[in-house]
Amino acid sequence: MRLVSLFSLPFAVALVNAASYKGFQHKVKESINAPPRGWVRHGPAPSGHILELKIALPQPHFPILEQHLWEVSDPKHERYGDHLSKAETEALMAPHPETIDAVSEWLASHGIEEEHLYRSSAQDWVTIRVPVSLAEEMLDTKYHVYTHSETGESIVRTISYSLPEIMHEHVELIQPTTMFAEPVSGMITGPAGNQVDASCNTTVTISCLRQLYNAVGYNTSATNGNQIAVTAYLEQYANNKDLQQFFKLENPTAYGSNYTFVSVNGGLNNQTYAAAGVEANLDTQFAYGLTYPTPATFYSTAGSPPYIPDMLTPLIQTNLTATFWLDYISSQEIVPQTISTSYGDDEQTVPLSYAIRACSGFAALGVRGVSVMFSSGDGGVGDGDSDPATQQCYTNTPGVNETAFIPIFPAACPYVTSVGGTVNVPETAVFFSGGGFSNYFPRPDYQYTAVSKYLEGLAPGTYEGLYNAFGRGIPDVAAQAYEFLIVYQGRQGYVGGTSCASPTFASFVSMLNDARISAGKSSLGFLNPWLYGAGYAGLNDITEGNNPGCGTEGFNATIGWDPVTGLGTPNFEKLLALALAE
Repeated sequence: MRLVSLFSLPFAVALVNAASYKGFQHKVKESINAPPRGWVRHGPAPSGHILELKIALPQPHFPILEQHLWEVSDPKHERYGDHLSKAETEALMAPHPETIDAVSEWLASHGIEEEHLYRSSAQDWVTIRVPVSLAEEMLDTKYHVYTHSETGESIVRTISYSLPEIMHEHVELIQPTTMFAEPVSGMITGPAGNQVDASCNTTVTISCLRQLYNAVGYNTSATNGNQIAVTAYLEQYANNKDLQQFFKLENPTAYGSNYTFVSVNGGLNNQTYAAAGVEANLDTQFAYGLTYPTPATFYSTAGSPPYIPDMLTPLIQTNLTATFWLDYISSQEIVPQTISTSYGDDEQTVPLSYAIRACSGFAALGVRGVSVMFSSGDGGVGDGDSDPATQQCYTNTPGVNETAFIPIFPAACPYVTSVGGTVNVPETAVFFSGGGFSNYFPRPDYQYTAVSKYLEGLAPGTYEGLYNAFGRGIPDVAAQAYEFLIVYQGRQGYVGGTSCASPTFASFVSMLNDARISAGKSSLGFLNPWLYGAGYAGLNDITEGNNPGCGTEGFNATIGWDPVTGLGTPNFEKLLALALAE
């Protein structure tokens, strides 16, 4: 009996404290004036529809983590390559204990106890599954169904939410609430003085890439601990039969090999031909084919939690999948050293608070020694349309048809390496290569000199008012992005997009990590400080081409960094020498 009373007392006290949260006045935490262009509000969301709410708790020690990142990623610093462990990283991502307690008590005041929630490994994210009716009570808001006029996708969102004023310092953001981003893959269908087959101008294969980027004859290890991974969203599945057929066609030595499949948040990898994904096939076939026999991983992240079937089917939450994946990968003791992702959102459709928080998750991977690549997008400076009469690049200001260039996130995050696209041999910028300047993230120090030099070379007034001249420049680097020969549903076909470029560049980074690990060195980790420094000498500068969009011809490729192809494409032999010298 006494044992029961000992446990009952703290619980009763917690309930008293928790109940007190309902007495505090709510104050708006985040709001937008109206849904972004293209989203149309319909009726109220069904009260029983289940929302999976992700609550971000503040990370008071993130500035310290960021300082570690700069130091371990800078070849000039004495700590270069001295990456942090999972435990050390999580300690710098963790919220204050008072914040954890306050959020727990607030949730308990709404009947949500510890056994009904999920905490991330660093305890900086809390995930709960609640019906719309309870979410509306907790957040003092009303959820509605919104449908996208072009895609027909329906989602449940609100344009404003509030929290008890006392909770504002303990909660950084809650989503899905005001986030209407609609992620898409970077797909469209359809240098070193060394010899390259003429056929590579019309058909890009593994052999072409190794020739073009000067890596013929380099063999990776299957046993030194190096790993490569690609991520998949939007129910993109990598078909294993297609992969083996591709290996037979382009890298026979890899035939019969496989990869590790990891399901995140219930992600699947349906092996029927009908379910095969062009994007997933491209990523796995080229990343794994280029780096074989390096152990490979395929992360499939589900786009939505289970929900109650109703008149709104399908209601999905595709734009929150990045945080599901970040939660998972951050909790793992061993993480692949090189990871490529070919998905993104228009930056302006991602709430600033969410973008900053997700970006900090990529920083946490970098400080652990992971190189993270993202494709820069396939719309040039925005929508790929150079005609002022038909372009669709508008800001999200309701009722204001103000044209502006549209950067892509997460490519705009300063803690990832953004990959643009090229075409042909000799290489020029491919017309759809996503590039420009972030409106959310200021220009980081590592690219200040390179980007400033480019801007100084523009004619006065060029695209004035269309872009943020002080923002983080995109992309950082580039690779081939057109006429890639893949196998899809048992047949050969061609694809293009910076989705080709990201796994390609990542593959050569993985080879560099392979060499460093075999030499007893650390992985490269966060690449950008090195690429904008000593690594630049190992890149092929692309000086021709442009990326039209938003009623303009876009930016031009030129000597040095440019917002079309970044610093250029890889010369593996040179990069290898530079990487081993660090």
